[in-house]
Amino acid sequence: MPGISLLFGPLLLGVILNAMLYGVCILQSFIYQQTYKQDPKWIRYFVLYLFLLESANTVFDIGLVFEPLVINYGNPKSITISPVMIIADPLVTVLISMPVQFFIAWRIKVITDSWIMPSIIGFFGICAFIGGIATAISVSFIREWANFHHFEGAVITWLAASAVADLLITSTLSLSLYRRKTGVKATDDKISRIIRLTVQTGLVTALFATADVVIFLTVDNTTLNFFWDLALSKLYTNSLLSTLNARAGWDHLTGQTMDDSSNVLFSRSAPLKTTDVLELETNPRHNVKGGVHVKRPDLENAVVIHQIVESMADTELYGSSGFKSNAEKV
Repeated sequence: MPGISLLFGPLLLGVILNAMLYGVCILQSFIYQQTYKQDPKWIRYFVLYLFLLESANTVFDIGLVFEPLVINYGNPKSITISPVMIIADPLVTVLISMPVQFFIAWRIKVITDSWIMPSIIGFFGICAFIGGIATAISVSFIREWANFHHFEGAVITWLAASAVADLLITSTLSLSLYRRKTGVKATDDKISRIIRLTVQTGLVTALFATADVVIFLTVDNTTLNFFWDLALSKLYTNSLLSTLNARAGWDHLTGQTMDDSSNVLFSRSAPLKTTDVLELETNPRHNVKGGVHVKRPDLENAVVIHQIVESMADTELYGSSGFKSNAEKV
């Protein structure tokens, strides 16, 4: 049985971190709903779904420490029997993490036009979901802190599979986006920022999941792993929301307006390349139209500028697929 400080200390700190991240979640959800009203309804409802689950998760986590420290204060069983609300933690976490992982996996499919990596990511996401459900069921039957090691297999499946999925998402997205660099500074700067954000958010969730399972398996008679565990769901939601909300900042790099948002991860179309082509037209000629002499551009003093923009449409959201090329002649 863990000591009082090592039993309730990590739980309390984990709940505090969870509450702080919930504040960030509220702010990011508000910004998203106010800023991206033109996003497809299903994405907006998905964000609402995540926010509602995060709200419930925060209530459950507060109840997790409120029960032993207030309701059952002074009761000897409070230091041997886990709180009832602890059952909800793995359940709500996988109800958040799996949809987020599936969503990003689907975006990877759109970017790469391949089902291979998305399928692998989805497999690990499902494994994590099954492990989380198994953990919740196990905790409901095995309530004693000292016996938590009896269901360590479910915990390993849940957290290890989740960490692997996050690492695959991070590496696949980063590599796919890196390959889309064009040599045009504005476009490449935008892609580099997306890669940095992808790495930062993906590695944080993978780090917390890994630390959670490693401490659970290696450190006995303590709840230190819950400091990492209780923040997991908020990290998934905030990582998705931060990427959604960052689109406005990325647009400024290429001089686009928010209505023309072009995030390669989440928007209507993802710009891949912008090229300015200088075309010299020869064979100068004079035409007479209505008494007015019109001279075609010649080699010495005329340059025709074509701006070519290539973009990739999201077929799943908007129907038609393929690359579009628009030329503007100045």
